[in-house]
Amino acid sequence: MQSNLIQSTSLPRRIGTLALAANAVNLTIGSGIFVLPAVVAGELGAAAVLAYGVCAVLVTLILLCFAEVGSKVTSSGGAYAYVERAFGSFAGFLTNTTFWFGYALLADAAIANALVDTLSAPFPMFKIFINKVILLIILFTFFAWIHIRDVKQGTRLVVINTVAKLLPLFLLIVVGIFFTEPSNLQWQSTPSIFQIGDVSLTLFFAFLGIEAALSVSGEVKDPQRSIPRGIFLGLTGVVGTYLLLQTVAQGVLGSQLALEKEAPLAAVAQRLFGNWGATLILIGAVISMFGTVSGDVLASPRLIYAAAKDGLLPGVFARIHPRYFTPHLAILTYAGLGLIVAISGGFQQLAIFSSAAMLVVYLLVVLATIRLRFTLQHKKGNFKIPFGITVPVIAIVIIGWFLSNLKKVEIITLLLFLIITSGIYILNKILQKRVKP
Repeated sequence: MQSNLIQSTSLPRRIGTLALAANAVNLTIGSGIFVLPAVVAGELGAAAVLAYGVCAVLVTLILLCFAEVGSKVTSSGGAYAYVERAFGSFAGFLTNTTFWFGYALLADAAIANALVDTLSAPFPMFKIFINKVILLIILFTFFAWIHIRDVKQGTRLVVINTVAKLLPLFLLIVVGIFFTEPSNLQWQSTPSIFQIGDVSLTLFFAFLGIEAALSVSGEVKDPQRSIPRGIFLGLTGVVGTYLLLQTVAQGVLGSQLALEKEAPLAAVAQRLFGNWGATLILIGAVISMFGTVSGDVLASPRLIYAAAKDGLLPGVFARIHPRYFTPHLAILTYAGLGLIVAISGGFQQLAIFSSAAMLVVYLLVVLATIRLRFTLQHKKGNFKIPFGITVPVIAIVIIGWFLSNLKKVEIITLLLFLIITSGIYILNKILQKRVKP
């Protein structure tokens, strides 16, 4: 993997600070925020802002590490490039697989569930399990079909998705502020640290994606300055938007917010604008979720394809369709696995495991930051986190605290996933040695 990542530095550097920040906001503000306000309110009530604060602190610490290592390793690939540069191909493979399967695929399955749950508000027929399964089969089959046939058709959804999800949210914030009842924002009690930790692990799902903007690090102008500035400008936009949405939703609906688990923001819009407002939010949510999963089914199979091409996965996944020139087997595999996982789990359970998997990736990046600080020469202009390795160490502690809130079965599942992933890497290496003359 390293050779391919390093070669990508030949790409022209045309992405500036504002473009990087905008991309970070677009990649982060997505499907989760249409569903999670009710989940968080159900556990913490008006004190839900505490969970947002905890997530924001952790993301800030992690992004400080991304900013430092990203200003040193400026090739495209983001977390994969950083971890592989620090720890070698096995760690790079572990990061790659944990990202596309543990995070991306499970996140897509969670979002697909949220999409069906959102549609079940106006169409109760989708609350019936068999109807839900049929709709999921149609969705994933369509995603696989369209992305195998033509990559251009898939990329056209990006602009529509961005506008559809951001405009209704901003409208909701601007109008909702004037209808917020201060009494709805009063804390009934102070939650325990265990309650905050449990809810924060679920909410963290909505914060995932900012670091994905760094996958184009090899195309950022003046990366030593643009990467830290752009990524933290994007984080500010994300945290501000989330806090305003949660505050408006809580302020408008009060205790009713916790009961609107299928489409909480649509319920807020219903209160503010009537039926047309709820319809607008529902349409925006469905398009956003549809576009997010579609975009991942387009992009994530390329990680499988790249790993197979580099010899880290069986070569069959690197095959190209003779007519459409797309990695069809990688796409079919990804879509098929996504469908199976989506049918077998619900939004909240899949979101928790997806967050946990990404926390493992973050942990590897934080460790890579510490290692590269001592193994790579610091050049003038490179971003460097102040106070030595204090920030990375604090990040490690908080990540460990987040992961400690996993239930026993979730911890065992995560460990089994990492063990199986390691076994696949070792087995593939053994097979490669036997094939060689």
